[in-house]
Amino acid sequence: MRPDGWHLTEDLDGFLTRAGDFLRSRPALHNTPLTVIERLRTRGGDGHGGEATVFGVLETAGEVRAVFYRPPSHRLTLTPLSSEQADTLAAHLAGLGRLLTGVLADQDTATAFAGTWQRHTGAAPVPSWRARLHRLGTLIPPEPRPAGRGRVVGEEARVQLIRFCREFAADVGEFPAVDARTWAGSRFADRHFTFWETPDGTPVSMAAVTSMIAGMVRVDPVYTPARFRGRGYAGALTAEVSRAALAGGATDVVLFADPANPTSNALYQRIGYVPVNDFVAYDFSRHAPEAG
Repeated sequence: MRPDGWHLTEDLDGFLTRAGDFLRSRPALHNTPLTVIERLRTRGGDGHGGEATVFGVLETAGEVRAVFYRPPSHRLTLTPLSSEQADTLAAHLAGLGRLLTGVLADQDTATAFAGTWQRHTGAAPVPSWRARLHRLGTLIPPEPRPAGRGRVVGEEARVQLIRFCREFAADVGEFPAVDARTWAGSRFADRHFTFWETPDGTPVSMAAVTSMIAGMVRVDPVYTPARFRGRGYAGALTAEVSRAALAGGATDVVLFADPANPTSNALYQRIGYVPVNDFVAYDFSRHAPEAG
């Protein structure tokens, strides 16, 4: 049995051997680590300038209690921690001289970690992202249903798909922008996309889902160009891809929505999504130096 505390590694397979069951035990809450780590596993590495992702496992009495990962971007992602656990981790990483550019976690965990990180390093946390996690309860198809239908996107629609993803990224401030050259390395490349098409075949909205992991599917992203909004396309399409996920065997269908956008939150809740928790990210204004 390993001693209690945090154990760090760059060995993805070893990390999954220790922590895989823990991540799969709460697939809705752990949806982001599950999908990101699966992408690392299937794409065969994430080295950037010689760097690798660092993984951490918190063990007590031989049981995994929490995990983190820090990719080459140096933004830490955490599963839920108590305030004491967050403080202990921040002190541990600061003592090792680990570089962090930010943290992402549920609101309580991220806020506790950011506060301790600032005390140890002087790096002021700046809020940079907030989202509300929703989990599908009973699916309620929207009424009235807009004219048209959902169509799974194939290779023949790649140009239109990339255009929509580029517009979505610009809308939400994601960088770098995606195009045909960068598509394969983007976060969109491993998603499964569906268009909502009007009766004449015009794509007017898109939604994607992740591959199923531990019975969990995340709907991400959902996007309707501004000129087509307000006609019910996003609600109909979200219900369509959610229904397909359930039919494919998913037991947890989740999505994130901006809590500052009452329109999208109300839409998702009307079709059966229930709020679970708020998640936040902080950027750190300056960073502790890397040890060694």
